[in-house]
Amino acid sequence: ETLVLGRTPEGLPVHLDAFAAAADAVVFVNAIKPHVAFRGPRESGLMKMVAIGLGKQRGADVCHEHGFGRMADVILSLGRVTLGRVDVPFAVGVVENAYGEVCELAVLRGREIEPAEPALLERARALAPRLFFDELDVLVVDEIGKDVSGTGMDTNVIGRYHTPFLDGGPTIARIAVLDLTAKSEGNANGIGLADFTTERAYRKVRFEHTYPNALTTTVPTTVKIPMVLASDRLAIQAAIKTCGAPDKRRVRLARIRNTKTLDVVHVSEALADEVERHPSLRRAGPAHELAFDAHGDLA
Repeated sequence: ETLVLGRTPEGLPVHLDAFAAAADAVVFVNAIKPHVAFRGPRESGLMKMVAIGLGKQRGADVCHEHGFGRMADVILSLGRVTLGRVDVPFAVGVVENAYGEVCELAVLRGREIEPAEPALLERARALAPRLFFDELDVLVVDEIGKDVSGTGMDTNVIGRYHTPFLDGGPTIARIAVLDLTAKSEGNANGIGLADFTTERAYRKVRFEHTYPNALTTTVPTTVKIPMVLASDRLAIQAAIKTCGAPDKRRVRLARIRNTKTLDVVHVSEALADEVERHPSLRRAGPAHELAFDAHGDLA
């Protein structure tokens, strides 16, 4: 349950979790990182946690019903009302490195949250994980899930977005998603950003867990179902067949565990020279064939 603290100057209701409203004080702790659907001075971080996290689903509804184009302004407006009416002795902003490790903790007084967060966001953006390839014919993603990213796979990593309010990242012709993480508990939000998936992943989808995210954010693109293939091999083959590369022996293909785990990336031999030339990459081992089991899934 939430209580309505008041309204923003634009007339938007400001929701606050009922337990938090009954507390003597509230301390916010959240990772600060680039958002997957909009750009602004404050994206995923403390002000978003003030507006949406403590506002619960009702607060999220208020934020999203005006669209991602206004999200940065709405979050700030809602957050200001909450911070003005709730005792926030301090907050902790967490900045992670590209390995998902904590590399910086910013302890801020309540009044410092708004002015300090933009610089922390830029620090986090510079450290965020990324693929060091500008163009790929095929990206194979072993797993997606809400424990990896709000959209199952980080749009900033794959360069595919479900809103028109941000861009950048690599250009990837085809994406194949092979599975859902166990911790996602059937929430397949983000699978709509893929071109192909497997029957294994599809059977794990729980629509009652998946659809609320898209309905709240008002963006149904992320929960559309891509072409479903019987096995990993067929999903990968379909991605290669349709990627537009004229020479299928020279397909620029990369395979990752998920968009949060990019310390090891498997690449096709067509990318070997690029790996050798890049200052942030090194070859970890010799080329080898992908191994599949009798069903056609990666061994």
